[in-house]
Amino acid sequence: MSDYDLVVIGAGPGGYIAAIRAAQLGMKVACIDKRGTFGGTCLNVGCIPSKALLQSSHKLAEAKSHFAEHGITLGAVDVDLPTMMKRKDEVVKTLTSGVAGLFKKNKVDGIVGAATIKAPGQVAVDGKTLATKRILIATGSDVARLPGIEIDEKHIVSSTGALALAKVPGHFVVVGGGYIGLEMGSVWLRLGSKVTVVEFLDQVLPNMDSEIARLMRRSLEKQGMAFRTGTKVAAAKANGAKVKLSLEPAKGGAAETLDADVVLVAIGRVPFTEGLGIEALGVARDNRGYIRVNETFETSVPGIFAVGDAIPGPMLAHKAEEEGAICAEMMAGQKPHIDYDAIPSVVYTFPEAASVGKTEEQLKKDGIEYRVGKFPLTANARARTNGETEGLVKLLADAKTDRVLGAHIVAGEAGTMIAELALAMEFSASAEDIARTCHAHPTLSEAVKEAALAVAGRTLNI
Repeated sequence: MSDYDLVVIGAGPGGYIAAIRAAQLGMKVACIDKRGTFGGTCLNVGCIPSKALLQSSHKLAEAKSHFAEHGITLGAVDVDLPTMMKRKDEVVKTLTSGVAGLFKKNKVDGIVGAATIKAPGQVAVDGKTLATKRILIATGSDVARLPGIEIDEKHIVSSTGALALAKVPGHFVVVGGGYIGLEMGSVWLRLGSKVTVVEFLDQVLPNMDSEIARLMRRSLEKQGMAFRTGTKVAAAKANGAKVKLSLEPAKGGAAETLDADVVLVAIGRVPFTEGLGIEALGVARDNRGYIRVNETFETSVPGIFAVGDAIPGPMLAHKAEEEGAICAEMMAGQKPHIDYDAIPSVVYTFPEAASVGKTEEQLKKDGIEYRVGKFPLTANARARTNGETEGLVKLLADAKTDRVLGAHIVAGEAGTMIAELALAMEFSASAEDIARTCHAHPTLSEAVKEAALAVAGRTLNI
């Protein structure tokens, strides 16, 4: 007789949501995580602490540069970094404790320890073997590393180390112009560092619509962030309190050096499955290390499932959450569905950049005829009252059916605004559907309506 109906390995967004949903559906569930607190990378050393620091540093930037225009005068404004870090840690503690509380509420057995799959239906943890009908791997991802560059979490850091620096670096160099790099670069730029972003490709945010990426680069450059695109980091060596980087043009040319106080390696993440024992079990993976799964998230070994960063797809906490819930529902005999084209992504700099669906580049590559509707925030009343007019809303609609195929936003609250467009895509809405929906005035979301009107060439406020 099995101890459990389901044992989940990993208590990050994918794992803990799957465990709770399975318990709600009547299963007896255990969720194992080797970290001392639940919530995975996201809550402990990822999404949550980074957003806490982004919020704190944004308030500092506002106090220094924007309060005066609102008629608010202050004396000298300074950074109390220990207090800022303490607040960040308290936010993390509250939310990770909340996951433990949710486990208790839903009668999920939360277990701290390193899990190994001994065989289908058998999970070993701390010398004890749990018998279970199903196993779900939700172990997330780890930092991608550059060959020859050693991360010491002091002078050469991962995103984890960048969240816990003891002082503001003089020169903070970011290797990688993706979401994590730009967000952490923004934090330390606002706190007083000189920030240089080195990106191998010719464009930062390479997975985003190129127009949005260009707009974001210009915005961050105006804030003081420097960019070296089309540049390869050949080496980075810590020498005392400094790091010397060797840079080479990606397309060939003369090498040069760059000195930094702290270097953040943020070139992406890779699936983490170390120590699970899946190799011996024959769990199939692709050439990038992702676990292969079928439409029900079951691996090549019956009874073993996987979700989140461990399987192919965007490495996003909300993608993992959706997969975790859906996987549990499928185990219970339900027939849920996930539309990967309707999963939004957000860069939490200021302004934010948010995207859902196809980019212009993807539509052109696929030979799909489309129409574009754009509306700048300079013409939005709420953006004007907020004094935050940098950005735009861009909609891409099928030229024949008017169905929304993609949406891209740069705005102070782009991450919130994109939800409307993800919902529209889930329901196969047309640009006309959005245009005919009454939006409250004055709100930033009116820019979404105007962009939808622009698809048909009939904006009303520009």
